[in-house]
Amino acid sequence: MKILVTGKNGQIGSCLVNHFNTMPDVTLLALDRDQLDITDSINVNKIVAEFNPNIIINAAAYTAVDKAEQQTELAYAVNRDGPHNLAIAANQINAVIIHISTDYVFAGDSLAPYIESDNSEPQSEYGRSKLAGEQAVISACSRHIILRTAWVFGEHGNNFVKTMLRLAKTRDALDVVADQFGGPTYAGDIAKAIVTISKQIVDDNQAYGIYHFSGFPHVSWHAFALQIFDVALEQNVLKQSIQVNAITTQDYPTATKRPANSRLNCHKIERAFGIQQSDWQAALTRIKDYL
Repeated sequence: MKILVTGKNGQIGSCLVNHFNTMPDVTLLALDRDQLDITDSINVNKIVAEFNPNIIINAAAYTAVDKAEQQTELAYAVNRDGPHNLAIAANQINAVIIHISTDYVFAGDSLAPYIESDNSEPQSEYGRSKLAGEQAVISACSRHIILRTAWVFGEHGNNFVKTMLRLAKTRDALDVVADQFGGPTYAGDIAKAIVTISKQIVDDNQAYGIYHFSGFPHVSWHAFALQIFDVALEQNVLKQSIQVNAITTQDYPTATKRPANSRLNCHKIERAFGIQQSDWQAALTRIKDYL
């Protein structure tokens, strides 16, 4: 396999690089934003044509959810135009594009976990830019996999686990939202899922389309925080317990409306590729790695 990965220094991109580098049958070209600005269509076409990959994995994204309300043009450039450029380039060489998307394409008001065919009703500029990216990829390249995920955390980059551990060092109590629910998803598990999909695509599994992949069991942010601190205490990352107060979304106003329901139904990806949901609790057993 010849694999091109964009956004190599991000939470998911760094895990993808780690996985593919252990595979002797893979020729990997992993690039960061300085090496490949995906909004530059000319450079995208040049690099893709020269490397000629079987699969392009787009792990580059604009993820500043609140800032997207003001930096709308930048959010759309990275989350819509960039994926579109990659998809056009992939289509020109008959490659597959795997594009990572988000639960924010949904309104978040469903009573059940979202399935792939549910109506997309993003409530924020970030969500709308990500949905536009999905649509751009679909329109430009028929050989596409769009992987929606949620509540991503890992050893690299900024995420909820790292934030909780950092705040716990200087505070005796924290307020954490308890009325938003989702499945925390370990970045390493997302990378593993993408590796599995890539292998099967090369072996002629042509189950192209949109898929959901996130963690289980579903919890609130408050319950997630409690689990983080319990494990941190067990492993002596924290020396004493911290009080975690349950608050509502209204108690913690943000520039962007967060989905109350970020739960994703992941049955489709299991049927198509044999991939089970991320075990986020298992990922926390190495909590020292998040410091």
